[in-house]
Amino acid sequence: MNKYEVMYIVKPIEEEAFEAVVSKFENLITANGGTVEKTDRWGKKRLAYKIQKLQEGIYVLVTFTAGPVAVKELDRVMKITDEVIRYMVVRKGE
Repeated sequence: MNKYEVMYIVKPIEEEAFEAVVSKFENLITANGGTVEKTDRWGKKRLAYKIQKLQEGIYVLVTFTAGPVAVKELDRVMKITDEVIRYMVVRKGE
């Protein structure tokens, strides 16, 4: 089990839909044997450049511990989730 961080940007959507996306990814991590340590909702911020014709996005940072299977599944699901504009999974150093 390694420590990871995932930063992702969600399209500016309603609060209820946004919370559903966040809980979807948290549940995905725990369902694959990982544990979510902390979820930081940074809120809506202006993007440096337009992505998919959008000027703003809602930033989320999740710190978690998981195995490689959970990270691979998280990566796969984030690619196919329409609400996610960009994401990056990083393994934290010791």
